[in-house]
Amino acid sequence: MTYHVNVLGFGDNVVDKYEHLKTMYPGGNTVNFAVYAKMFGAQRAAYMGIFGDDKEAEHVITSMQEEDIELIKCRQVVGENGCARATVIDNDRVFLGSNEGGIRGEMLFALDRFDMEYVKQFDLVHSGNYCFTERQLPKIKKAGVPISFDFSDDSTKEYYEQIAPMVDYAFMSCSEMSEADVKEHLKMVVGLGPKFACASRGADGCIAYDGKEFYHQSAKPVENIVDTMGAGDSLLTSFLVGYVEKVKDGKAGPDAIRECLDKAAGFASKICGVAGAWGHGKIYE
Repeated sequence: MTYHVNVLGFGDNVVDKYEHLKTMYPGGNTVNFAVYAKMFGAQRAAYMGIFGDDKEAEHVITSMQEEDIELIKCRQVVGENGCARATVIDNDRVFLGSNEGGIRGEMLFALDRFDMEYVKQFDLVHSGNYCFTERQLPKIKKAGVPISFDFSDDSTKEYYEQIAPMVDYAFMSCSEMSEADVKEHLKMVVGLGPKFACASRGADGCIAYDGKEFYHQSAKPVENIVDTMGAGDSLLTSFLVGYVEKVKDGKAGPDAIRECLDKAAGFASKICGVAGAWGHGKIYE
């Protein structure tokens, strides 16, 4: 199925090095967003960010090209690419550390007027709290392009207060919180400005809130679980691709949210059957 939406991931790219396998996989929240959007059926999926010039960067770039992701606004500079170390315990990812984005954390991406003409071509821009893009969000908002943002599981209240007012769709991980606490958290987030917020809860599915109503979506069964690395990213991506199309068609609303969440849960369950976030594993020394 093709969704008539154009989406852009803006921010982080990394390799996830699985130390127990000596295998590295391409990833990063916004890279995963672009790849999953393409997999799910978005007519145009692009990524914009900074790559280093090492073998890790080359692996991410080559893998994304193989997935037909548009990379024309990326920048490659001399330095170490973003890298995270991980392992899998009981089919669940466990992070062991990272280089804090590598060169990407030192050379922040500043959107100039030419970049903004490019950004305006998209129906949605997605970023997150590991992307070093916070100072660029006001430019995107001023341009009238909707923003989705992943706050992950470690954003402070102060960070939410700073970033959420610029965001249209907010996502976060709340697997360690009770249902009551999740709902209070979602109310807080939507109260800051986003029109929609969604908290993923691992095997318990997710809870979303649109300012009026809560939506509960159960996780779908996984036929052959391999790796949960991309579960949350694939959920938010497939929801957004489906829902943004409905917004464009004037069909947004509670029924659309329920339908898109259900399809997203199904897509996320399939991704859990893939090694790494979306495959492309490569042995490293």
